[in-house]
Order: sequence, then C-alpha cells, then structure tokens
Amino acid sequence: MFVDQVKIFLKAGDGGNGITAYRREKYVPFGGPAGGDGGRGASVIFEVDEGLRTLMDFRFQRHFKAKKGENGQSSNMHGKNAEDLVLKVPPGTIVKDVETEQTLADLVEHGQRATIAKGGRGGRGNSRFATPKNPAPDFSENGEPGEELEVTLELKLLADVGLVGFPSVGKSTLLSIVSKAKPKIGAYHFTTIQPNLGVVTTPDQRSFVMADLPGLIEGASEGVGLGHQFLRHVERTKVIVHVIDMSGMEGRDPYEDYLTINKEMRAYEEKLEKRPQIIVANKMDMPEATEQLELFKSQLEEDYKIMPISAYTRENIDQLLYEIANTLESVKDVDFNAEEDEPGINRVLYKHTPSQDKFTITRDDDGAYVVSGNAIERLFKMTDFNSDPAVRRFARQMRSMGIDDALRERGAENGDIVRILGGEFEFVE
Repeated sequence: MFVDQVKIFLKAGDGGNGITAYRREKYVPFGGPAGGDGGRGASVIFEVDEGLRTLMDFRFQRHFKAKKGENGQSSNMHGKNAEDLVLKVPPGTIVKDVETEQTLADLVEHGQRATIAKGGRGGRGNSRFATPKNPAPDFSENGEPGEELEVTLELKLLADVGLVGFPSVGKSTLLSIVSKAKPKIGAYHFTTIQPNLGVVTTPDQRSFVMADLPGLIEGASEGVGLGHQFLRHVERTKVIVHVIDMSGMEGRDPYEDYLTINKEMRAYEEKLEKRPQIIVANKMDMPEATEQLELFKSQLEEDYKIMPISAYTRENIDQLLYEIANTLESVKDVDFNAEEDEPGINRVLYKHTPSQDKFTITRDDDGAYVVSGNAIERLFKMTDFNSDPAVRRFARQMRSMGIDDALRERGAENGDIVRILGGEFEFVE
C-alpha cells in the first residue's frame, strides 16, 4: 500500500538524573561531593533510506518515544548517554510541525539526517555545585525533559518525469512498456489510485525515473477526486509529460482536456507552469485520431513539443524516450526543489531559538495563581523537591526570573497558593 502522508507523535528521551553523593574512602576525611551527572537523553532523528518508497512503516505505529539517559552514580561517575532513535524515511519526505505548520526538514538525499526532537541534557550531580562558600552541596539536578511534538510526514516523490493527464488516457500503459513497473491497467477510470515509479532506459542507454501519477479531474487543485494527493507529487518532477487521448473515444475534446489539466496544476502551484512540458498525443492508432491531432495543433498557442504515439502498438515510443532524455539533459542543472523551498530553508532547517524565559500568570477558579512558561516549567521538572536545598535553589531561580515581582504586581499576598505544572507552593514575602 502506498502511504504518502501521516501524522505522528515524537518524544525525545529525558536526561538522566544527577545524584547527590559523597566520597566515603578510608583515611580521606572530608571527602567532599562525588555525585555524577546523568546521561543525555536520546534524540529522535530522521534518516533518508533510498530503498524506501512509502511511509507505510508509520501507518500503524504513530507514537515514538526515545530512551532516557542513565542516572549519575557515586564516585563522580556519569550516566551513559542514550542511543538516538533513528527513523528511516524515503527520499522526498518533508517534516512539518503540526502546531506551527513550519517545515522542519526537507529530506531528499540518501543518508541525509535531521534531528527533529532533541533529547534532554543530563542533570548535574552535587559535585557540580560545589563552591568555596558551599564545598559540600547536598542537592543535585534532575534530567532535562526531552522535546516532544507532533509532526506531519509528507512524501513528495522524487521522479525525473511525471506522467499527467485525465483518467484512462494511457499513462499506466505507457509506463508499463517503457519500464519494468507493473501498474494496474484497466478499461475504466481511476484504475491508478496511487503513484507508480519505473526506471526507464533509452535505446542509447540514458536512464531516468518516471512516475505514473493518478489521473486528474476538474477541481483537483481544490481537493476534488484525488486532488492534492496527486498534485503533491508533480512538484518534484523536472519534466512533465502530458498524455492526451487523441481518439476522442471518451467523448471529450483533447484541447479542453489539455486546458483543464494545466489550469489545475497552475491553480495548485504557479511554478508548475514554468516546468518543461512534453505533450504526448496517445492512441494515434484509432480512427479520427489524426484529424483530432491536426485540430489540436491549430488550437494550441503554447510552443510545446507534441509527440504522437500509440502505447498499444508501441509506435514512436523510442522517439518519445529520446525527446524526454534530451529535455532532462537541458534542465539537469536546474534545482527545481530549491526554487520551491520556503525562504531560509535548505533541506534541513537550522533555526535560532528565541529566549524561553517568558512566562504568564493566570488565576484558577479557586483564586490560586498559575505560572506557566517553557523556562520555569523546565526548571520545575529538573528540581528534586525532596531536597530542601534544591527547593531553595528553585525559589532563587524564580526570583531571578522576575516571577516573584510579577506575582506581587498581580496582587499575590503572603500565604496565597501558586501552582506550576500541578505543583502547589505558598507565596512567601
């Protein structure tokens, strides 16, 4: 089964906890702190595997959770870093953040990697907090939580040539005779309901990848029929081969078919209009096809190459392959994919992360003050509240972030309840 779009949830591994420990060696008085740091949590990484052609592996498993780093140990022994979780995807996979709809990575080359969810760093052991004023700190840090987010994986096939056209114009038949692909062929509309890929070799030993894409109908750019599911894959092709039924057997006008298909591609993505396009006049073995072709040429205003063929009798097939190969060679140095990327995105997005110190204060129905924000929530999760020194350190951090002053401005008084991620504290002046 061909799967080209899935939504999955990713959770990177939390960092391991630091430990509070002291040296306990014979003849070593005042041994001092010896708590090791926790290990780094595993990140979630996507890697391109050119052997894959679909996102089928993500159809039944939608949640991926990476491993946590090991906790620190005594004698200043650090915990082991967790091994990253690597998820294999086919070439042409785009990773988007569901919440922000931002493109996080555009993966096209074999072996290319992108870290999408970063693992949390390990918490520091008590030996890290030793100072001249406090040479034996009795607190440590919990591991940093790993990033978690929901992403959409969207596959856009990487084919050199895309076959487009109305249903039943002969696209699947053409692909089957020029490659070893075995697409389903039938005398009814929408025989092809998923893209098919085939490697084509010309008689002079030039090769390229051709995709038979599901048939378009009017309104496809708005999602009618197979709609965007089809048009998504046209974006990646370097040359568009527009197959038109010149026999008129379906009762349609070839020129109207031509206008409709181009209108839908243009409505979906204006840049598709600039793609090199070869018009294939198929079914030339049928009666009246020659007359229809002459009429079509007289109506055509654009300067496109027209190749009359018969996929059934294999007439002019070699000439068509030569024409496609020549066209590909003329555009091989043009990176169409780069043209379509968003500004600032070059395959993998490396972005500046703004300061996370912002926080908000709201009120619950019972009058309690609720503090929320990335930085304060991260500190909350990394604090060991079973340790009084760690709690005091957390209070100092809240004060340095300006949360105490903000609570006073909101009217907080001595003894009022303050909540952070479900934890409750009393506000103390």
